[in-house]
Amino acid sequence: MMERPVASVSIDLDNLWSYLKTHGDSAWESWPSFLARAVPRLLDLLGEQDITATVFVVGADAVRDDGAEAVRAIAAGGHEVGNHSFHHEPWLHLYSVSQMEDEVARAEEAIVAAGAARPVGFRGPGYSVTDDLLAVLARRGYRYDASTLPTWIGPIARAVHNRSMPRGTRPAKGQEDLFGGFSRVRSPIRPYRWDTDGGPIVELPVTTMPFARVPIHGSYLVQLYQVAPWLARAYLDAALRLCRTTGTAPSMLLHPTDVLDRHDAPGMDFFPGMGVPAAEKIVLVRSVLDRMSRHYDVVGTGRQVDQLPTLLPVVTARGATAGRNR
Repeated sequence: MMERPVASVSIDLDNLWSYLKTHGDSAWESWPSFLARAVPRLLDLLGEQDITATVFVVGADAVRDDGAEAVRAIAAGGHEVGNHSFHHEPWLHLYSVSQMEDEVARAEEAIVAAGAARPVGFRGPGYSVTDDLLAVLARRGYRYDASTLPTWIGPIARAVHNRSMPRGTRPAKGQEDLFGGFSRVRSPIRPYRWDTDGGPIVELPVTTMPFARVPIHGSYLVQLYQVAPWLARAYLDAALRLCRTTGTAPSMLLHPTDVLDRHDAPGMDFFPGMGVPAAEKIVLVRSVLDRMSRHYDVVGTGRQVDQLPTLLPVVTARGATAGRNR
């Protein structure tokens, strides 16, 4: 019997405060959280399909009680815990090398102190990554980065986001690079290896639809669901069919907002899809995981990297710029 191909599922555990902060809402300064509602729902959905995934955790959450409890629950479920930076600032690419090192190191320490293993995978907030950051990760012994989203719609998503910001609020410095630029369309969809000044490190892109290079992650599917539930499912089916046809092993990204609604996340009416009831979102995510499990052995990003071929295409990181990876 032939082994089934491998796909992965990861969750960026962005918290309520981080969404408000990026949106320019000063309410973030009270550090509101929805982890106590989101994490059990996500873990239950993964457990239904017997999937051990990867959860990228923000260090500033891991040091708080509900965040540390979430980390313990994630690790106890056998899931990998990855590093999602300490402060979750999408303009991480503006940091100096020493600041980047501090962001990575502080998040590592917080995650380990909360009860998980030292992370070996990293995802930059807002898909923010540069050659300097990649070199920092390689020097610190990370096996992979998962910060790239190879699509052409980043600037469109950024424009929509900026228009939704509170009146009189200006995008933060560096936010002109939020979600990447049009050059992302040239980024590889399949895994490859960065050649950095700190050594080699594998890049596992968040999968976009082959050829069309449009997102297929959970938040995008929720937006399609708002148009018509059948459209979201048909779109995902088409994407998975193209992945199988082209031999592209999908890496699916989910967020807490994929299982929450506006009642769970006060102040987030600006975020697409928050008007969809949480119960309907949960059914949609369950459908996503079920559809993937029909065709793939679904694992976390770290395990997917473990099973990659030794020889991968190599991309030189030197010259990679803020959110615009080659």
